[in-house]
Amino acid sequence: MVSRFLLMLDVLLLLNFIAYAQNPDDSIKTMEEFSGYPHPFDEAHSIPSFAVDSIRLQKQIDELSTFSDSPAPSVTRILYSDNDVMARRYIKNLMGLTGLSVREDAVGNIFGRWEGSEPEVPAVSTGSHIDAIPYSGKYDGVVGVLGAIEAINLLKRSGFKPKRSLEVIMFTSEEPTRYGISCLGSRLLAGSVSLAKALRQTVVDNANISFLDAAKYAGYAKNEEFSDVFLSKKSYSAFVELHIEQGPILENEGMSIGIVTAIAAPASIKVDFGGNGGHAGAVLMPQRNDAGLAAAELALAVEKHVLESGSIDTVGTVGILEVHPGAINSIPSKSHIQIDTRDIDEKRRNVVIERIHESAVSISKRRGVELLEFNIVNQDPPALSDEFVINAMESATQVLGLSNKKMISRAYHDSLFMARIAPMGMIFIPCYKGYSHKPEEYASPEDIAKGVKVLALTLAKLSSNSL
Repeated sequence: MVSRFLLMLDVLLLLNFIAYAQNPDDSIKTMEEFSGYPHPFDEAHSIPSFAVDSIRLQKQIDELSTFSDSPAPSVTRILYSDNDVMARRYIKNLMGLTGLSVREDAVGNIFGRWEGSEPEVPAVSTGSHIDAIPYSGKYDGVVGVLGAIEAINLLKRSGFKPKRSLEVIMFTSEEPTRYGISCLGSRLLAGSVSLAKALRQTVVDNANISFLDAAKYAGYAKNEEFSDVFLSKKSYSAFVELHIEQGPILENEGMSIGIVTAIAAPASIKVDFGGNGGHAGAVLMPQRNDAGLAAAELALAVEKHVLESGSIDTVGTVGILEVHPGAINSIPSKSHIQIDTRDIDEKRRNVVIERIHESAVSISKRRGVELLEFNIVNQDPPALSDEFVINAMESATQVLGLSNKKMISRAYHDSLFMARIAPMGMIFIPCYKGYSHKPEEYASPEDIAKGVKVLALTLAKLSSNSL
């Protein structure tokens, strides 16, 4: 009964907040009560309606997509590349134009802060990433960065004054493209000591360029101390990420907003096999120790073990399979395979990993090849959204009259690691046919605007309340 009353109160406050944007003379008092900050209303200044500037936001999305190593309509933006550096500059300029104070850390996480009336208390944060895997689309991550900046602009246009400071974060390298590490920036923010050490000493890309050298090329890592990136759990009172769904559920069901309740537990595995190789015509089949076939057999074993879990939430993908020397008339002497497996149930996912390892050992013995490496690169736990943040997102959708669906995220997001620092929540919007990580990725301006409005009201709610 009490929780229902509080929910109704939240809705009424948010309704009055929107009413303020449309009828400021009648709503100044309510606005002050909602925000906790006296509003210096100017009678001569007209306050616009609570509307997203969709034309400007789409233009920004399109402009950002031009910083790409591949031609339109695809986007390729790899960590610390020239286009990545230019895209970062673009984001910092937008933050500055919005009136945010901008700072960067040693790996290039970018922070834009709107200081509240109580700057000494933990801030409310939002954001996402702008790096893009090869030949992908222009909405993944980007909507959560540019949309967050527009949400701040929307609140400012509406006369909102935050108690808790609001901070937009552009995370470094959410994608594992260059160094094989997902959510690199947010992992460090969450305090990964092992990652900070590895980035200084051992991490290199396929061209044997160290992370340290690449970071310095882009203007970061000046003191080579990545532990400076770590944030305390008192840094933020809440974190909310706006993102395209990257799946077809919202579109198929005609829902406007997805409210994420949990993010699946992901794991990445690297496997190397070594065989004898030889001439494709001269070595007879019974005498072969084919490292390429060992990798192919393991790829099929991954599918088998995932399906054997019995859960629709267990998934596995072999995204990389390479053979050496890579000639049509040469038996592979080495093979390299990279596996992604994830589940909302950590124990069930770990059983799958154990069975994949058992298969790798069995295949190597049966085929007479050597299992050179079986390395679990990361084995992260799932993350649950915070109930208070979920309630704030739900209240926002109700105020705006938008349909919503509670759902889990099977994709990786920086929110997974921000949940280790602060109460977390995610807002999903529909995307065309669920497409993502491909040029056909698309979210309509109307759906983006709905997501930005929900984000803006959620941030207002979280900024104005004691958590």
